[in-house]
Amino acid sequence: MKILSKNIKIAILLIVFVLAATSCNNSPKDTTVKESTEKSVTANEDESSKSTESSSEKKEATTDDKLKASIEADYNKALGMFFNGDYQNAIEIADEIIKKDVTFYKAYNIKGIALCFSHNFDEGMKNIDKCLSINPSFGYGRFNKALAYELYGHYEESLEWYDKALEVENYVWSYYGKASIYGRRGDVENTVKYLKIAVEMDSNVKNEARNEKDFDKVRNSNEFKKLVN
Repeated sequence: MKILSKNIKIAILLIVFVLAATSCNNSPKDTTVKESTEKSVTANEDESSKSTESSSEKKEATTDDKLKASIEADYNKALGMFFNGDYQNAIEIADEIIKKDVTFYKAYNIKGIALCFSHNFDEGMKNIDKCLSINPSFGYGRFNKALAYELYGHYEESLEWYDKALEVENYVWSYYGKASIYGRRGDVENTVKYLKIAVEMDSNVKNEARNEKDFDKVRNSNEFKKLVN
């Protein structure tokens, strides 16, 4: 075997060294670092995208919340006007609410009962029915349907709807409404029966009953006197 010269040996050693160095630069460890860096950049981009989407969703949620709060405030205003006998303004505010949100069932309810008190039974009932078509279990809607029937002398239908109202809400004025219908009929037993429940729920009902014309036919009965005095 021919002996390699010193210079050739040195050259071979240099080549081996370079190859080893190249191998180290392309080692799995370096590849992993490179991939990790790429993944980190991608993850940051994803997080940035998610953050943008989250901000957009929060902005939309805030806008929705403000609209809901505005509508509720308007509804309470309409409700107050109705109870003060300002039916026309109550109706107008309800209409404005409906323009903003056609699914806001409470606006149809307050508009409906205000129309009924404004001598427009048919349109009033249509609005109350619209309310109940959106939310059949809305107690105040059922109560107002009973009240509307009572106002226009449809007493059997009124009693039926007062009972329907009581199915979903134990409301003192539903009992009072039933009592007032029986009072008009001169039915002492049922008048006292339902008025007693209302009085037990709220003693202030006595003050209303003392001056309520609906009870004129039963006012002189001992049972009625004992209950309201």
